[in-house]
Amino acid sequence: MGVFLKNDNQQDQGSFIGLIPLIFFLVLYISCGVISGNFEAMPLLIAMSLATMVALAIPHHHETLEEKLTIFFKGAGQETMMLMIVIFMLAGAFYYVTKSMHAVDAVTTLGLTFLPKQFIIPGVFVLGCLISFAMGTSMGTVAALMPIAANIGQLAHINLALLAGVVVSGAMFGDDLSLISASAIISAKTQGVTIFEKFKTNAIMVLPAFLLTTVALAFVPVATVSLGHLAPLQWLNLLPYVVVIVLSFLNINVLIVLLLGIVTAILIGLSHGDFTLFQSLTLLNKGILSMADVSFISIVVGGLAELMTHMGGIQWLLTKLTQHARGKIGGKFSIAFLVLLLDVITTNNTVSIMIAGPISERLSKTYQISPSYTASILDIYSCVGQGLIPYGAQLLMAGSIVGVSATAIVPYSWYCMSLFVISSLFLLSPYSPKVSTNSNPT
Repeated sequence: MGVFLKNDNQQDQGSFIGLIPLIFFLVLYISCGVISGNFEAMPLLIAMSLATMVALAIPHHHETLEEKLTIFFKGAGQETMMLMIVIFMLAGAFYYVTKSMHAVDAVTTLGLTFLPKQFIIPGVFVLGCLISFAMGTSMGTVAALMPIAANIGQLAHINLALLAGVVVSGAMFGDDLSLISASAIISAKTQGVTIFEKFKTNAIMVLPAFLLTTVALAFVPVATVSLGHLAPLQWLNLLPYVVVIVLSFLNINVLIVLLLGIVTAILIGLSHGDFTLFQSLTLLNKGILSMADVSFISIVVGGLAELMTHMGGIQWLLTKLTQHARGKIGGKFSIAFLVLLLDVITTNNTVSIMIAGPISERLSKTYQISPSYTASILDIYSCVGQGLIPYGAQLLMAGSIVGVSATAIVPYSWYCMSLFVISSLFLLSPYSPKVSTNSNPT
């Protein structure tokens, strides 16, 4: 990332050519959806693969195809990408096992029995916010909560795409605000503030969006649920989710949390006779394979983003977005749209913050923007993008679990939309947290 710290005379201006694959993908995907009237007509994996072929075909510094493929494989196999895919695999396994030993049914029964009918949907959202704040990961939240939401939707006749949007919304709340979220920690560190300073500033901007979303969801009509269709509540079956939530509050690694949740579900299922040991292994296998499509898309996106970075697309974007910033408001919006567009390209909010962080720090100093405010802008707008792009990991996983397209979920990611609007109003307002002098962030 050192390239972004050079002075204006030294800094590489990048090249628009590096963005052509992304433009090709967007035009192809959107035009196919509009022409066919169905955004599922062009599968995301095929669209991304075609965009990658365009990137490989564009001449760049006389590089051979083999050299370009090496760059693609580097991006496809990067550490964060592999970690995400392992989370996909464990999430699929957790879903299949907990569904088979009736943990999903138990949580569904608990919610539908004790929650007022009109609070079922906002209740799912609030639960998602709590879980994601505790876990610090949107992926783990989607994996834990989406099967429950899907079951509730089927019993209460609620649109599954809507519920998927509600779960993703709750997941992005914690990804942005949690004290142990990777994106929150990185955004604070790049601006030289503590995670608590960033949290205090961030919360002021986030809470209005949270309240607005909760109230709006309470007005969504819910059909009468016949409790006679619900299985009797078995409290022991709730244990896998209790394990996941409690361990998350203890700041245990999400991989370990999901593994222990899977082990707990298998042991309970075996004790109840829900499946045999060998059948549990088959369930694990089915769960892992159910995430194959999502994993392949993520791999291709990672490689394509690396190619576009190498071809100067991201550097060109950085240069164009920041060179015309004027005044404090212009500086704030430059930071916001910079990290938002980077997230659209990389589909990883943490990576987009890492790239935008150094130049955002420079803009922050130039226009006297509080470092904690800058850190909040970086985290908020990267999470907004992550909760709205149909080829992002969170929407892909949610759609895969409930069997709807990620594109169908986007219109229901209400929290991310309201957060975008409210945060933009904050950027236009005189609101300005006190500039921190802290130089030893933790």
